[in-house]
Parts: sequence; C-alpha cells; structure tokens
Amino acid sequence: MDLKPPTRRRGPELEDALLDAAWEVLVHDGYPGFTYEAVAARAGTSRPVLYRRWPRREEMLFATLRKYWWSRPLEVPDTGSLRDDALAFLRGANESRAQLMAVISVQLMDYFRDTGSSFSELREILRGPVRRVSGLRIMVRRAVQRGELAAEPVSDRVVDLPFDLFRHEMLMTMKPAADAAIVAIVDEVWLPLLHAPGVSSLAKQRDSGESA
Repeated sequence: MDLKPPTRRRGPELEDALLDAAWEVLVHDGYPGFTYEAVAARAGTSRPVLYRRWPRREEMLFATLRKYWWSRPLEVPDTGSLRDDALAFLRGANESRAQLMAVISVQLMDYFRDTGSSFSELREILRGPVRRVSGLRIMVRRAVQRGELAAEPVSDRVVDLPFDLFRHEMLMTMKPAADAAIVAIVDEVWLPLLHAPGVSSLAKQRDSGESA
C-alpha cells in the first residue's frame, strides 16, 4: 500500500482527502481492512483526525459510500416511452455502475455479516431523512402524465423492481448483466406488473384517500 506523507490540509480539502483514502482502503482491503489506522496511514494523517469527524467506524464507512456511490445518481432518460426509458436507464447503469456495485457488494460482505444487516438496510441509511426520488419513479410519473399508465403504483418495491432485479443479476454473475436479461426484466416482468389491475387499483385507493 502506498502511504502518503503528512501534509497540512483543512476543511473540505482535508475531508475529501480522508474520504479518498478511505475509499482506496475499502476497495483494496475490504471491510476487514477498513480501519482507522489504515485510512490514517493512507491519507498521511493521524487517527484522532478521523475520530473527530467519524467517532464510529461505521460512520466513516457511510460517509465514504455516500461520496463515491450514493451522491452520484444515474442519469434519467426521457425518450417519450416508458419502455425505452427503462431500457436506457438499466443499460446506463450496466455501463457505469456494474463494476462499482460488484466491488461494493464483495468488499462489504464482512460488514453485512458482522452487523447482521442487508444491502437494502444500508441503502436506507445512506438515503437519510431527505429521500431522493428514484429514477424509475420519475419515469413512471412521466408515463402516467403521458397516459401510458393508468396510475402511479404506491409501492417502491414495484417501481424499483427493475433495478433490484438488475442488481441481483449482476451479483449472481459478478459481471455486467447481459442485454437480453435487461430486456427480459423490463418486458417480461416490470411492464406487465405495472399494467396489472391490482397495481393500478392500489394507486387509485391512495389517490382517493389523499383527496378525501
């Protein structure tokens, strides 16, 4: 591991350097090697500098993941067609995120085992109190406005299903998803589900409840 000599940095510059070092340690050594000692050595600083910002190891991990993963949302296509939007969205994720997601999932296996948590729970932590509208939710809302869908589903599980299935496909193969798999997720699973009567009725029940 290449260690950086001590340098004098302050404020945002220092925090960026610390998180850069933390990310390098996480990618190289995984969660077991993700220690204050290793990050401090990589950043060319001391452990107290890290403790002051992140008193717990998990807090340093979450800050690192927010910078390198969660704060970089995918571009949301607007093709005028829900199917084409979804395909373009997943293909974009396949090109830009497959390797990143594989690294995160593999290197965090020990974190999930030690904490007894899951990928979904980690995602909830990274989201924080202010929720970002998912790209697929934006596409669905546009489709409702265009008249492609009768109503917007209430359940985030339904709306975000394509990305969850895409992530599962990638994790099972440990490589980018095949394009045929992406097309099947959209055409054979998601679009039929969105057009199912039960999904629309749930959305209508929610809308009627809000207007009551």
